[in-house]
Amino acid sequence: MFALFLSSFLVLGVAEAYQPTSKFRLNSQAKGNEMTSSTSEHYLADVPHGPPDSILGIAEAFRACTSPDKVNVCVGAYRDADGKPWVLPSVREAEARLMSSNANKEYSPISGDSEFVARALRFAYGEGNLDKIAAVQTLSGTGACRIGGEFLARMLPQGTQIYLPQPTWGNHVNIFKNAGLDVRWYRYFDPTTNGLNFQGLVEDIGSAPPGSVILLHACAHNPTGCDPTPDQWKEIANLVQEKQLHPFFDSAYQGFASGDAEKDAFALRHFVSKGLKVILAQSFAKNFGLYGERCGTLSFVCDNDDQKKAVMSQLKLIIRPMYSSPPIHGSGIVKTVLSDENLRAQYYLECASMAERINAMRISLVEQLGEVGSSHDWSHITNQIGMFAFTGMNKNMVEKLTSDYNIFLTKDGRISLAGLNPNNIAYVARAVHAVTDGQSIRG
Repeated sequence: MFALFLSSFLVLGVAEAYQPTSKFRLNSQAKGNEMTSSTSEHYLADVPHGPPDSILGIAEAFRACTSPDKVNVCVGAYRDADGKPWVLPSVREAEARLMSSNANKEYSPISGDSEFVARALRFAYGEGNLDKIAAVQTLSGTGACRIGGEFLARMLPQGTQIYLPQPTWGNHVNIFKNAGLDVRWYRYFDPTTNGLNFQGLVEDIGSAPPGSVILLHACAHNPTGCDPTPDQWKEIANLVQEKQLHPFFDSAYQGFASGDAEKDAFALRHFVSKGLKVILAQSFAKNFGLYGERCGTLSFVCDNDDQKKAVMSQLKLIIRPMYSSPPIHGSGIVKTVLSDENLRAQYYLECASMAERINAMRISLVEQLGEVGSSHDWSHITNQIGMFAFTGMNKNMVEKLTSDYNIFLTKDGRISLAGLNPNNIAYVARAVHAVTDGQSIRG
């Protein structure tokens, strides 16, 4: 009998040898359907409605609004002076070159395009010590944070805490919680001054247990736009080193913040120069305008080549069952731009022009608020940097802006300056004045 079964097994193959007869299979499936249909309906019927994303949900409400005066100052995506999405000419040229090269559409390696990763690292870290950095291509900055969080949760002791600035980008919390880290906070923003709470930051980071992870925004802090000064960054680096903490930089705006990529890399490069083993989540969504291409990197500064290889092996083990390998189109564009001297120079000028337009909107908004009669001191808006302005408006003011004036922004009063342009800025200023007149814009 066993010989007959083995003969059938070898002839039919492993899969078919274990298949029941057609009649039994049909009966089994019919009974299974009767037994599980109600269960299936039950679990789907009981799936609760999740809340809309705090930012993308507002964007959906904006799209549904039919008012001709509606303004979207919520989503952090660059718009030109006509309120239209802008694809950088250097990006268009790089893309044209890619298309004309007849490149194939094969899978990338698990770790991504190695040439893209190398160019991306030079962009962030400069030219020094790149041989000691373990790095992989990721699904933009969100993917980099998620893979980084997963790596830390696996490699650090259970219950390791990650400290986030209060406030921070809304997605940070769920990213690191879902990765298995214990999310804590350090003070960052002072609502009484609408500026950086540096003293609170130092006290809270200084109180973090050794071995904790400290998340730092490399430049153009989202949502506040308040960055430490170079001297304050140096003090933070000294504190992180003294307390034996793990610095995790999220860099989404390099070059886009000040218009100068070298200047915007100061904090990261200073930490590395001190011998700190930084982690970097790097995105090319904002500074290259590649929002939909999901293009970024995750990197770890290591002690030596053996450590680098070990880190790379673990990162691949995380990525492979999660999404297998990253997309190749966006990385091909960035690689093409950064590897060509003329395109790279053109890109830097275009990036600077975006930063300049946003800064011009900062200045213009404050001027317009003065012209419509606001008595508030709005200088914090011009003191901030990057795509966003943390206005100081409270939830009630925000809700009134949306309900009465069809201006869509996040409930914490953050506005995307890229959503302002010469056609709508006077309207926005009048509306902001109307909802803030006679009320405090400071906590």
